Amino acid sequence: MHDDRRLTEERLDRFTREFLNGAVYSHAAPVTVTGWAAPGEPVPFAEAAAQAFTPISPGTPWGAPWSTLWLHVTGAPPSDWTEDDGALELRVELGFTGGPGFNAEGLVYRADGTVVKGISPFNAYVPLEPGEPVDLYIECAANPDLGGDFVSPTHLGDRATAGDGPLYRLGTIDLALRDRTVWELQQDVWTLNGLMHELPFDLPRRHEVLRTLERMLDVVDPHDIAATAAAGRAALAPALASPASASAHRITAVGHAHIDSAWLWPVRETARKCARTFANVVDLMDRDPSFRFACSSAQQFAWVRDRHPELFARIKDHVAAGRFVPVGGMWVEADTNMPGGEAMARQFVAGKRFFLHEFGIDTPEAWLPDSFGYSAAMPQIVAAAGSRYFLTQKLSWNQTNRMPHSSFLWEGIDGTALFTHFPPVDKYNSDLSGADLARAQKNYREQGVGTRSLVPFGWGDGGGGPTREMLAAAARTASLDGSPTVSVGTPVEFFDAAAAELDRPARWSGELYLEFHRGTYTSQANTKQGNRRSEHLLREAELWAATAAVRTGFAYPLEELEEIWHLVLLQQFHDILPGSSIAWVHKDAERNYAAVAKRLERIIAAALQALAGTGAPTQRVAHAAEQTLVFNAAPHTRGGVPALGAAAVSAAAATPPVREGSGYRLDNGVVSALVDAGGLLVSLVDAASGREAMAGPGNLLQLHRDIPNHWEAWDIDSFYRRDVTDLDDARSVTIDGDEVVVRRAFGESTVTQRIGLRADSPALDIVTEIDWHERQKLLKLAFPFDVRADRSASEIQFGHVFRPTHANTSWDAAKFEICAHRWVHVGEPDYGVAVANDSTYGHDITAVDGGTVVRLSLLRAPRYPDPETDQGFHRLAISVRPGAAIGDAVEEGYRRNLAPRTVVGPAGSVAPLLTVDHPAVIVESVKLAEDGSGDVVVRLYESRGSRADATIHADFPYESVVRTDLLERPVADPEPAGDVRLSLRPFKIVTLRFRR
Repeated sequence: MHDDRRLTEERLDRFTREFLNGAVYSHAAPVTVTGWAAPGEPVPFAEAAAQAFTPISPGTPWGAPWSTLWLHVTGAPPSDWTEDDGALELRVELGFTGGPGFNAEGLVYRADGTVVKGISPFNAYVPLEPGEPVDLYIECAANPDLGGDFVSPTHLGDRATAGDGPLYRLGTIDLALRDRTVWELQQDVWTLNGLMHELPFDLPRRHEVLRTLERMLDVVDPHDIAATAAAGRAALAPALASPASASAHRITAVGHAHIDSAWLWPVRETARKCARTFANVVDLMDRDPSFRFACSSAQQFAWVRDRHPELFARIKDHVAAGRFVPVGGMWVEADTNMPGGEAMARQFVAGKRFFLHEFGIDTPEAWLPDSFGYSAAMPQIVAAAGSRYFLTQKLSWNQTNRMPHSSFLWEGIDGTALFTHFPPVDKYNSDLSGADLARAQKNYREQGVGTRSLVPFGWGDGGGGPTREMLAAAARTASLDGSPTVSVGTPVEFFDAAAAELDRPARWSGELYLEFHRGTYTSQANTKQGNRRSEHLLREAELWAATAAVRTGFAYPLEELEEIWHLVLLQQFHDILPGSSIAWVHKDAERNYAAVAKRLERIIAAALQALAGTGAPTQRVAHAAEQTLVFNAAPHTRGGVPALGAAAVSAAAATPPVREGSGYRLDNGVVSALVDAGGLLVSLVDAASGREAMAGPGNLLQLHRDIPNHWEAWDIDSFYRRDVTDLDDARSVTIDGDEVVVRRAFGESTVTQRIGLRADSPALDIVTEIDWHERQKLLKLAFPFDVRADRSASEIQFGHVFRPTHANTSWDAAKFEICAHRWVHVGEPDYGVAVANDSTYGHDITAVDGGTVVRLSLLRAPRYPDPETDQGFHRLAISVRPGAAIGDAVEEGYRRNLAPRTVVGPAGSVAPLLTVDHPAVIVESVKLAEDGSGDVVVRLYESRGSRADATIHADFPYESVVRTDLLERPVADPEPAGDVRLSLRPFKIVTLRFRR
């Protein structure tokens, strides 16, 4: 019996591979193909179509890496071809070398410049109208296949090193007739064969399907499939007609095409990938009105709108009909670990405003299938944006622990909960195969209390999205014995039904930590530094421009700020900010950050000059009636300057170091630090407690071998800790002005550290300058503190999370590398230490021998996908604050990232637009309203994890104040002008709109 079954399966495989697949097209006819190679970057259709095209034939090599070849295809079908013979199509073989998303791709245009559809390896046809002549252009992209093994270096990720040799060899382009009956038989066989292989051997249904397929093989003549395909379909019909059981798992299949906004291709190519895929989607919708497609990322819609307005108009029609469904409500599918609080909020503000403006749709879900872990602040941010659902599948990649739920309530740091779904299919590019459907059913964790899961289907990353074959599979599995039932639907249809059937869903509290890709907190330091700097420059630009607009009538640059935000938000995409893209992407990011800084500095300077009374920058010589104003954009008063305002104060001098034994002492009366002859921090005492913070030498650079098993730029594997070199030999330790300067060398790299202590400062400052030329190494900076802490606190968006410093459980042990924003804190009930940074996200914090070691991950050197990752000069600044509570850590984080600014002018001071009387309540942003009304919008949050009753006083005329969501839409009744009193629970975000 077993041999008989095996023989039938082998017979079926050969029949399908050698006969059936080749019989789908029954007739073929040639066309005329000419070509023109664009000499540089891609050009618009009109420019390309105006060029001189020359003949090009099959077998011709084409496509230097990242280049574009335009083809012009003309011809006509033979006069004796009729509609009854089959569906007329143009077949396009660009010389594909692999699967979709990492290969050559094309976009087909009509002669009038309108878009037809995309071309990719598994979607390489163009439907044509019978009898009409062919006159089409194809924009062919020679994108290199950089997928590989994700560890081997490649020169192809940088245009400057990719070379100019052709990557592809043009295949045949011709007209063909698709035999509809043979194609339908092909889909029948694919569905039943896939089902059969997922059914248990001892289940009668498996044998029933096998024998049905066997009967089909008997009646279909391999040498005359066209004539016998109908008989074959009739033989299979009973097996396809057998309905699913009432208890079958229910799948909502959602058309999808996950397109990374940059990754193994530059941003400019993503815009073209979107056009190709969206063109495929609308073409498929025109032919199958039941098809539904979900697409996130407002940025991708914006690219298509701006480059292909006629395609965007078709998309809008399908959106209005409920078929093309915007989801997610974000500007891009961002990383959620590293973007700051306001930036994370603006992802939703920008995305939702776009969807509301263009489509009139307020998306109800966050859609992040592929980001590398999810901050515990996300539930509140998503809810504050007006959404109620969350989707990801990424935690199925966990290396150690399996998440216990598929559908559940995810609770954030403030107690807000979202109904969340992890598709148990464990992928976001399903083809609706029997294997995928069976996996979804097997992995579903709510068995017995729920029945539903969502399956995103379609080829992603330029693969073209869903195909007609996938829709055929969905139709055949709508109710099929042995299979989950499949209905094509929308995300909100799934979420509403799933939430309704789970009357008491399980609850998961805290972050969704991905036990994988921990290196993304550190890779590409320049990109991360650019993001951090841009976020704080945007805070300053909005604050000072809003203050100047209210105080002086300054023209608030609303449109320019929106443009800048969009660029910064794009670069927070989950393969850009994490440092996991090719060199081209990160070079673009660095250029963009430089441009962002230049534009924002110009806005800030203009606003400050207006506030200072048309003063000039500090280098200008002050006249008698002028004075130097210090502007403080931080939410805390410092150095006699109010938070969010300015005052004429003298700058605090630094405290010079003095020799003490063989080392150097820095002491300002608030903090005392001792640096030894090796440049290590051996003592750190705050005067208030008199307690020694150090348990051993700190400021210790440690170099690790860093060769993960897979995914080089993404991963840090736990075994890296077994190979470490302490870089404790100093070339020199000297005094330079007010700083202790430590110089070291190791391998091919050099380090200079500048250690200083400002007058009256409660924190020691350490600036590390590194000329980095190591390969596959990880550089850490270690501080062993004399603090026994079983948990550490790390800043995240609008608050912080606690994580264990021990490895008691597998869940604890998996968090051997963690992400923090501006600060981390370790403490005992009455004493703690904070370490703040200006651009470092990766940390590890471990309890050791009664103390706690805090280490910052400064630099990595992976070879893939950018073989030159982080090579070169870096400047990284931190501060160490002994005797610090959580509130002190919050303050230190802002201080480290927001330096005061000085401007000369006649103004004596600049009063803040508002003040807050509770130190735990932080003003995160002050800006003018997004709608251009001139209203002042203020976002605040409780920062210490405690209850806070606060009064907000606004020092400007306004008519009323209203509490709003993140999009500045009212969520409560307006109140008359006057002090605003708020009672905030831990980490609560509040947005206030002052109507002027």
